[in-house]
Amino acid sequence: MNVISPLFGGTSDSLPMRIHRARERVISPIRAFASRSHLTEQQWRILTVLEEQGPLDATRLSEQCGLLLPSQTRIIQTLMEKGLVSRSRDLRDRRRQTLSITEKGREIVLEHVDDLAKLSARIEARLGRKRLATLMELLEELEHI
Repeated sequence: MNVISPLFGGTSDSLPMRIHRARERVISPIRAFASRSHLTEQQWRILTVLEEQGPLDATRLSEQCGLLLPSQTRIIQTLMEKGLVSRSRDLRDRRRQTLSITEKGREIVLEHVDDLAKLSARIEARLGRKRLATLMELLEELEHI
């Protein structure tokens, strides 16, 4: 008798395993072109979120990037040393700090715009626009469970 839930068991058909494999298929090409720019996947995530959303405080950035604050702190330090991210005091709350992408960081993100567009087009071609929109809605819903 199987006591493990089929949805969350360790089998290849379980939800966690399917999500993990799908994530790897999407992240693998991103990891490759981030690596060409001497960045880790996590560093790339931070740069792209800051490029897309503008300056953020550390807590909001960690939420958007899916990183734990202690890990993010180390990654931010490395990005600052590379001149890709800057830190400044929040003008409204001097106790808080705001993180921003630098021009050098923005240039790296922009170097890979075509790579991202090709990856997006490949995924959309495979799934179709409607199914991709449904997938995005379902993933957002799953994030909030």
